[in-house]
Amino acid sequence: MRYADAGVSIALAEQAKQRIRRLAGRTFTRNVLGGIGGFGALFAFDRNRWREPVLVSSADSVGTKLKIAFAMGVHSTVGADIVNHCVNDILTCGAEPLFFLDYLGMGRMDPDVVEQVVEGMSRACRLVGCALIGGETAELPDLYQPGEYDLAGFIVGVVERSRMLSSNAARAGDVLLGLPSTGLHTNGYSLARKLVFEVARLKPDTYVAEVGNKIGAELLKPHRCYAPVLKNIIARGWLSAIAHITGGGIPGNLPRVLPRSTQAVVELGAWPVPRIFRYLAGIGEIERDELLQTFNLGVGMILVVPPKNLRKVEAELKRRREKFFRMGQVVTARPGKSRIACTGTLQI
Repeated sequence: MRYADAGVSIALAEQAKQRIRRLAGRTFTRNVLGGIGGFGALFAFDRNRWREPVLVSSADSVGTKLKIAFAMGVHSTVGADIVNHCVNDILTCGAEPLFFLDYLGMGRMDPDVVEQVVEGMSRACRLVGCALIGGETAELPDLYQPGEYDLAGFIVGVVERSRMLSSNAARAGDVLLGLPSTGLHTNGYSLARKLVFEVARLKPDTYVAEVGNKIGAELLKPHRCYAPVLKNIIARGWLSAIAHITGGGIPGNLPRVLPRSTQAVVELGAWPVPRIFRYLAGIGEIERDELLQTFNLGVGMILVVPPKNLRKVEAELKRRREKFFRMGQVVTARPGKSRIACTGTLQI
């Protein structure tokens, strides 16, 4: 018997690796040593640029959004998703990305699918000056079904210790500014898929008037990267904190960047909820608190801004033609009260 008889093709794997080398090479910076294919990826840290550097890392996956990609036969967007999610995570510490690695596990090696996924990662890495320096592409026929794969990513960035954002800097009186998401990003898909494909019995190419798009295309919209629009604001030290609104929604993520002595008061009517969330809420008759804990509801990042810097931050966002919402403030916490207090009504 041969390895191919067990479902693993070394020839297809080598073909996929050749495509990966080409796409990853487009992201290389002068700090990358060697190329793709070694047992370890090499990155030379520029010590002349940093006085007291702190390395910041994060790992994540795309989750069941991949099921939409399988059904649509579109794979480059999820490649960008995993990079953008990881970049946003370290951005909350004020870090800029250095390099990224991925894990792609497949039931059967398909070089065309691999190329699409890696092209999306390469494009997203180039946008923020991050090097895609390595990873793992595995063919696992007994673990993944044919036509399916899993995708995860790992990122390392750096921030000057004196400019590092932490969960202790926010103070009562700070203002909450929300930045819009492009949709579900990479969270809430298990519920969204159940509602759309089981309850409503739609197909991925079904056009939904309430959403203004084919449902598959709407659900596959990429996880937005906020690094380009926030780079200058972070560098100037104008923020107390940043919260990336991922799994757990606003209630699960905003408290992570606030001192325990504070509470966030969020005005729910301060931003327009995108149509996709209103549509999902209607299908499932989902209660407000469940919506808030499952989806980002149109807010992908929340900036915690000291009042003295508010005008400067808003002016920079306007200069970048970035939409934003004043959506609440930080107050002193009262004993026994929740870390988040929601006022107003969601525009559902």
